[in-house]
Amino acid sequence: MDDEFAKLIRRMNPPRVVIDNDVCDHATVIQVDSVNRHGILLEVVQIVTDLNLAITKAYISSDGGYLMDVFYVTDIDGKKIVDTITINYIQTTVETNASFLNSMRSSVGVMPSKEHTSIELTGPDRPGLLSELSAVLTDLSCNVVNAEIWTHNARAAAVVHVTDQTSGCAIQDPKRLSNMKELLCNVLRDDSDLRTPKISISSTGVIHTQRRLHQMMFADRDFERPESFKYKKSSRPHVTVLDCSDRDYTAVIIRSTDRPKLLFDTICSLTDMQYVVYHGTVITGRMEAYQEYYIKHVDGFPISSEAERQRVIACLEAAIERRSSEGLELELYTEDRFGLLSDITRILRENGLCIRRAEISTKRGKAKDTFFVTDVSGNPVEPKIVDSIQLQMGQTVLEVKVKGNLNMPPKLPQKAARSFFFGNFFKGRSFQYFKLIKSCS
Repeated sequence: MDDEFAKLIRRMNPPRVVIDNDVCDHATVIQVDSVNRHGILLEVVQIVTDLNLAITKAYISSDGGYLMDVFYVTDIDGKKIVDTITINYIQTTVETNASFLNSMRSSVGVMPSKEHTSIELTGPDRPGLLSELSAVLTDLSCNVVNAEIWTHNARAAAVVHVTDQTSGCAIQDPKRLSNMKELLCNVLRDDSDLRTPKISISSTGVIHTQRRLHQMMFADRDFERPESFKYKKSSRPHVTVLDCSDRDYTAVIIRSTDRPKLLFDTICSLTDMQYVVYHGTVITGRMEAYQEYYIKHVDGFPISSEAERQRVIACLEAAIERRSSEGLELELYTEDRFGLLSDITRILRENGLCIRRAEISTKRGKAKDTFFVTDVSGNPVEPKIVDSIQLQMGQTVLEVKVKGNLNMPPKLPQKAARSFFFGNFFKGRSFQYFKLIKSCS
């Protein structure tokens, strides 16, 4: 009865959104008022970040069963949002999105689709893993249309959308799906790792990809840092968790390097851990972002033990680090074709590069792939390796985005990126797919 009454209250008080371009000189202000519900803050932040908008400041308040959240938002150029289509989309999506009326499944943004088959994988990371997975999918006549791969603390997670090479539609044959799962499991399996790889294959739909990746890595306990990883990162986020016994909250303070989608990643982690943000302040600067939250567990209690406090710190650090742009960024734009991802990742592997994060997308016959790469030891890529890759790729555009800490060739200009053009992409090359004989039990 209580649950039905809560649903009635939400239906009678749908979210109200006010978008103002006059109150602030440097940003568009979005104010959301609504009946409070666990997960609603994450849904609002997701809608904004999916539009590639930057949240420069935020004020969160949700005591007494209602919430009032205020976001200061700019576009990627740091300007106000003046496009009426974008403004109307934000307002109507937040106010009318059916997900606000439904209970939260542990996910956000379920998107039914029969156009592709969705594959979710988690397991131990190693050099060449994406190349091997791509080769198996190609050997199984699966065309990769979209994919996103994250690695963190020697763990890897991927959400891959594939279609049948012949029909261009989702793969629904149970025997074929079972064979695909077995072969992919063979690739992921590592006898030295005690955790069993997890693979899920579905042709009925997929949730928000980055939301799902956070859930998968959290479930795989990537926040447990191996000894060999404990001192590698020099710019790790600083997380402090304090008791506020006088107010019956737990205070969480986070200082980290600012970057796109930082707030989304933080709120994802708190939501996955079943915490509610009652009050919060977010302020971003040119270099550092400051986040301060007053939280309780969904059962209404603050953090009560040192073990729980340490777990919250580790999980928030992991959520911020998963999307960190580690390594050299390579962006390729070319004509899409069957087996393209397998060929690209094989070349990266043959040149001794390790893929730390990747985003794969195809649209209207074009492929746009972004890879963040280091050498197998996690060190910057040597200039001669970049030259070797350039010689092996063709009829594509390879954009190398240079960072100050990378040892790039002096011939590159000092601005952010340079494009390279080649001919006859992989012409005359043939690849022998490996036959995997281990079984997944």
